[in-house]
Amino acid sequence: MIIKPKIRGFICTTAHPEGCVAHVQEQIDYVRSQGAIVGVGKRVLVIGASTGYGLSSRIVSAFGGGAGTLGVFFEKAGEEGRTGSAGWYNSVAFEQIARANGLYAKSLNGDAFSDAMKEQVIATIRADLKQVDLVVYSLASPRRVHPKTGATHSSTLKPVGQSFAAKTVNTDKGTVVEMTIEPASEAEIADTIAVMGGEDWEMWMEALSEAGVLAEGATSVAYSYIGPELTRAIYRSGTIGRAKEDLEEAAARIQLLIGSSGGRAVVSVNKALVTQASSAIPVVPLYIAMLYKVMKAHGLHEGCVEQIYRLFAERLTGSGGLMVDEGGRIRIDDWEMRPEIQAEVAALWPEATTENLAEITDIEGYRAEFLKLFGFGFAGVNYDAESDPVRDLPSA
Repeated sequence: MIIKPKIRGFICTTAHPEGCVAHVQEQIDYVRSQGAIVGVGKRVLVIGASTGYGLSSRIVSAFGGGAGTLGVFFEKAGEEGRTGSAGWYNSVAFEQIARANGLYAKSLNGDAFSDAMKEQVIATIRADLKQVDLVVYSLASPRRVHPKTGATHSSTLKPVGQSFAAKTVNTDKGTVVEMTIEPASEAEIADTIAVMGGEDWEMWMEALSEAGVLAEGATSVAYSYIGPELTRAIYRSGTIGRAKEDLEEAAARIQLLIGSSGGRAVVSVNKALVTQASSAIPVVPLYIAMLYKVMKAHGLHEGCVEQIYRLFAERLTGSGGLMVDEGGRIRIDDWEMRPEIQAEVAALWPEATTENLAEITDIEGYRAEFLKLFGFGFAGVNYDAESDPVRDLPSA
């Protein structure tokens, strides 16, 4: 079939297999160009390994640190006449390239929140890797079936305490509009914490520890975001922010669990980037489009793989030790949060209209990055040629 992008709201419902190969290869090429990272675990588990920061973590571990990687995700395989998800094709491409380079690469597709998946991962580690040195927790899901209660929790992206009014952008139409979001209920806050908070990360680490598959001195890192004052009401002070606070509290408990054997549990606060998750958050796409414009002008822009490479090379390893803020978090969002960067973005914010959007923001760069998430827009890929949507995961 000939595969073209089909945009619906903030998602693309198609993905291009060859384009996803190009996306993965582009990240691998960047990592190789930067050189090897000393001190990265050689046996790495990535929970949420198929897109965004999780995929980049897997690529940096393998091609920067020479690690064998076990990836966990919940993705849709392609079938005749219908494409699979981008995460599926990314994972197929990663496994093929990693294995061709002599690296262990295996993936498990299913519900990462479930006890069954935890048991399957533990069995795979015992059989293949014996133990893991690094656990990356990078799940982004709109809902969770709790493994103990069976209850289904769905997350919401809402402010807390009072309604929120601000500008946002329709990235498909290129229009700037005003929007108002009503505050979340207590139940919605609790559900969002249940989905996006730290309980599942803690359950993973408890299960791995109890099973004896965590190496002595193992590190675990989970990803978070804080952001500027412009997005605070909908992000850090909103439902998702409550969940991220819970994630950070979980890090302290996990540290107590694994610290006695020299282990480390830490949250990395990352930069705002175009991902499938961030595209769904009101206001954030307009902020990202402005941020990209400003950071590119200052020569400070990073994509997922550049950000994760810097995290692994300079913060999780290296001779300087683990540098954290007053909350015990790694701040790899430091370039984004520089005062001069934020001052320029804040000055642009009230000026944004549909008419000047292309001039004062990098909306075209945003759109291009968004399409790349689904394998579109890569030089060297013939998007007019037929492509087979059925691609088998090597480790399956």
